[in-house]
Amino acid sequence: MDDLEKLKRHLGAALLVARERAGLTQAEVSSQVGVVTAVYGRIERGGMMPSVPTLYRICMALGLSANTVLGLGTEPSPLPTPAAAVQEEEPPELRRLARLLPVLSPEAMRCMSAIATAFADKKREGGEPSSSQS
Repeated sequence: MDDLEKLKRHLGAALLVARERAGLTQAEVSSQVGVVTAVYGRIERGGMMPSVPTLYRICMALGLSANTVLGLGTEPSPLPTPAAAVQEEEPPELRRLARLLPVLSPEAMRCMSAIATAFADKKREGGEPSSSQS
């Protein structure tokens, strides 16, 4: 087995463990990353290597260090939390949500992901979700 094959297998195994630990499905991760579920599945099974931008998005979605995923070194470099990625000029609601996300259980994260996806789909369809606040 050559080095590229070993790297693909290591990367896939690391992604599988991280995704299961986060309680996410391949479809949920692929949606966050912006790739087709079948492509993400091939990456996770060690069948293909993602591009650098895709690997970055996968690491961000799963809260992983690229060093860890690629098997480089023993100390993972910290990734920014969702709250750190939200800029001060963003609405306070978004900043508050970003601070809450890291403490949610995997079940709550799946629920939040489904809710956010439903709102985004509705907006893409040209509809505006109703707000209970006036």
